[in-house]
Amino acid sequence: MKNSNVLLGLFIAGGLISTDVSSQQTFNGLNMNLGNLSRLSHAQTRSISAENFSGEKGKGGMAMDGTGARAARELGQSWKISPSIKIEAKKLVTLADIQGPGAIQHIWMTPSGHWRYSIIRCYWDGETEPSIEAPVGDFFACGWGQYSQINSLPICVNPGSAFNCYWEMPFRKSCRITFENIDEEPMVLYYQIDYTLTEVPQDAAYLHCQFRRSNPLPYKTDYVILDDVKGWGQYVGVYMAWGVNNNGWWGEGEIKFFIDGDEKFPTICGTGTEDYFCGSYGFENPETKQYQTYTTPYSGLSQVIKPDGVYNSQMRFGLYRWHIMDPIRFEKDLKVTMQALGWRSGGRYLPLQDDISSTVFWYQTEPHAKFPKLPDKDYLEIR
Repeated sequence: MKNSNVLLGLFIAGGLISTDVSSQQTFNGLNMNLGNLSRLSHAQTRSISAENFSGEKGKGGMAMDGTGARAARELGQSWKISPSIKIEAKKLVTLADIQGPGAIQHIWMTPSGHWRYSIIRCYWDGETEPSIEAPVGDFFACGWGQYSQINSLPICVNPGSAFNCYWEMPFRKSCRITFENIDEEPMVLYYQIDYTLTEVPQDAAYLHCQFRRSNPLPYKTDYVILDDVKGWGQYVGVYMAWGVNNNGWWGEGEIKFFIDGDEKFPTICGTGTEDYFCGSYGFENPETKQYQTYTTPYSGLSQVIKPDGVYNSQMRFGLYRWHIMDPIRFEKDLKVTMQALGWRSGGRYLPLQDDISSTVFWYQTEPHAKFPKLPDKDYLEIR
């Protein structure tokens, strides 16, 4: 049984956490799965929502006022008085303020309003700069402001607008999660943040997430998914919202991973955009000659938005690729780029000038490099 913990680590974390794990690391409540659900743990389960803002033990359902108060006026306390919160225009609220050690294990949200104008941020261990910063729709792989079902391991989106995140988010001292409404109109947010209070393994890194957009991508330039990453960690995936500004096929471009000092040439170079997202031959259904959507545990072309013949004139795509079983490891630095490439006359490649957004996920040691400034509301807008 010498290698049992190694095998469990491979199954449990898919490489996200070191596969050379001890029993304590494997069964401390951080990495539960079907293979070890029967194992006992002293980890403490807690949950934050509009019915228990602090997540304290025995403090749920105590509200006397809230968005459901009128509906519960004949029933009183504990009868769904505070199922959600209202966030006014241009306001930021703190959803969670947790003292560790522990880990976020699941986030469920149903936000109203414009998903690009709602910004989620996470701060680990008292840091002043966020480790996670993205529009809420893009964070949950719905970057075009329209519902798209997602059936993947770390992100699930279910009817009617139920966002679910299962990325493991360890913290050692504290966790703060904020939600900002940058829109001109108020919004309503239903949410639940499920977490555990437990010891965090020494080799557990911190989750990071960064959003970028280029609209349009400058001619003959690569789209930068991620750069200026300094530290030790692993890249674990990306969601891209890709709007095509030309006719014809758009996915000939290669993804490139520049790892630990790579300069002109990368260590990993892909063979095409659809190949990276685990598809092939233009995502085309050979019978219908149309794009074929798919959503799987690790990859998907989850959304294809077609022109309507009037004002919705562009083809738009939602794609995700999670490196759960094949994380991209780095020890010093990382840069990731994607070419936008189509075809022009004479069988020649055409560098495209598309509308491309990306939301990238990676784990690394702290401190992390400061993120580029999030685009303002006008630049985030989808038109």
